[in-house]
Amino acid sequence: MANIDAAFGFRPARHISGGLIRAEEIPITASYNTNIYNGQVVEVVAAGTIEAATVGDTQTAGIFGGVSYTDPTTSKPTWSNYYPNTTAASDLKATVYTDPNIVLEAQHDGTGTAAHNFSDIDFVGTAGSTINGQSSSELDTSSSGDGNGNFKQLGISTDPENSDTGSANANAYVVFNTGFHIHKVVTAI
Repeated sequence: MANIDAAFGFRPARHISGGLIRAEEIPITASYNTNIYNGQVVEVVAAGTIEAATVGDTQTAGIFGGVSYTDPTTSKPTWSNYYPNTTAASDLKATVYTDPNIVLEAQHDGTGTAAHNFSDIDFVGTAGSTINGQSSSELDTSSSGDGNGNFKQLGISTDPENSDTGSANANAYVVFNTGFHIHKVVTAI
C-alpha cells in the first residue's frame, strides 16, 4: 500500500538521549512579513529574533511550534498554531524546539528509504495552511548525501501509516546536522 502524500513539516518525536522534549520562547519582530507555520524550520537573525529559514541557512534555531501575543485589534491574549504575517503585536513570542538532539519526524518528497540513513539531507517547502497552521515542509530526497543538508537522517519512521518504506513519501527520523544549527555552529551570528 502506497504512503499518503501529506507533508506535515517537522514534528518532535523523541530526544536522542531519552530526555524530555522542551521548547523555548524566542521573539518574532513585530510586522515580520512572512507566515511561519507549525513544524517549519526557523532561523535566528542578528536582532535575536526568529524568521522562516531557507535551505542551507547555517543559523537555524529549530522547529516552530506556535506563537503567543496580544492581538493588536482586540487586545486579547492570543495563541496561534502559525504566525500570520505582518502581525503588528509588540509581544510576539514563538515556541521553538531548539534542542539539536530532538529527533524529528518528517516526510520525504521522493522515495526516502534506509539507503539515506546517516546521510545529510535538506528540506524543501516553506508553505503551509492558514486554516490549521500546519507546515508543508518535507525532506528533499534528491539532496541526500550532497554535503550541504540541514539534517541527518537516522532511520525510517515506525509509524504504522508509513508501511511502504520503499515508496515515495515515506516518513523518516532526522536530527539537525552539525554546522547548520545555532547550538552546533562554533561562530556567532
